[in-house]
Amino acid sequence: MPRSIRPPVSRDDAAQTLDAVAELLELLWGRGQEAAPSGPVPPSQLRALIVIEQGGSMNLRSLGEALASRPSSVSRLCDRMEAVGLVRRAPSTTSRREVEVALSPLGEQVLRELRDHRAREVRAVLEQMPSADVARLTEGLEAFRATALDHLAERGGGSRREPGRATGTG
Repeated sequence: MPRSIRPPVSRDDAAQTLDAVAELLELLWGRGQEAAPSGPVPPSQLRALIVIEQGGSMNLRSLGEALASRPSSVSRLCDRMEAVGLVRRAPSTTSRREVEVALSPLGEQVLRELRDHRAREVRAVLEQMPSADVARLTEGLEAFRATALDHLAERGGGSRREPGRATGTG
């Protein structure tokens, strides 16, 4: 079967399409998050949990850099996450003046549940797509993910480690 020939797509058009898709994913994922047994997690906490998962135990300064947040904001964010049991803080093993934050077992469970519910929502959409489209989508998304991870690592916004891959989930 002949493939249709498409005109080249500009980077601006691709960015607009990706932005629109990201908004739809947020809607789908929101549905998944509401259905998760652990309940909804505020976006700022979810972002912090993912960064902590990627980096393992880390000090608050490193977390703040990865989140591009002020130290006072990061400290309050960690206070809230610790109060509900998502993270635990402990004195640093390398410096008596620093505190390290790590995911608690509940934090790990929340990320697993959230990813499972998100995956179900996305899978329901993918089931409605032709297999060839799913294959092309996967190829493009893999290329985007690899480039985005490199971009983040270059800018100091995270490790080259992939979100959701630290514990084998995702």
